Amino acid sequence: MTDRDYATARRDLVATLRRRLDVTEQTLSAIGSVPRHEFVPEARREQAYADRPLPIGHGQTISAPHMVAIMIDLLDLEDGDRVFEVGTGCGYHAAVAAEIVGPGNVYSVEYVPALADVARERLDRLGYDVTVRAGDGRTAYRSEAPFDAAYLTCAADGEIPKPVVERVRTGGRIVAPVDDGSGRQRLVRLTLREDGIEREDHGGVRFVPMR
Repeated sequence: MTDRDYATARRDLVATLRRRLDVTEQTLSAIGSVPRHEFVPEARREQAYADRPLPIGHGQTISAPHMVAIMIDLLDLEDGDRVFEVGTGCGYHAAVAAEIVGPGNVYSVEYVPALADVARERLDRLGYDVTVRAGDGRTAYRSEAPFDAAYLTCAADGEIPKPVVERVRTGGRIVAPVDDGSGRQRLVRLTLREDGIEREDHGGVRFVPMR
């Protein structure tokens, strides 16, 4: 496919998401700005703008565009917000977030060092100022807290890890898939209030487990 073909496919994807999802134009614009084909293995690039997850190696996947759009929209991000991502993967989700919050505001951690290295190089090559480290999401970026928002691209077991919640300021949001213990996953949004944590359920999902 040519660059023009990819651009057309990306516009078609955004049009499909606009019909299917109740998300903001800001979110759709971010999806439309990121060249998803650059984030998938070369052998799968013709499938890059299909609305489904694709394998990226090491037992991991790039999330379906509609799921990225839903999660980004639930975070209710603004320009300048500082965002903590657990699970860099190929870097696509971080790039979409960076389109909204701007350069230098996304901090991502990836458990698999090889994926972190490739994602860091890719994001830099594409002009995204995203900080990527290899490590455990429970311990990463302590010195960078508090964040305005956080999200997980992997399913937490039972509940969103407390160290992730503690890295987000009062008034901030966290979006993550959570395994309820029976093998079923739900997409959860937490909003940190002065008087406690508000929890919302946004339906069933399927993600790789958090490691």
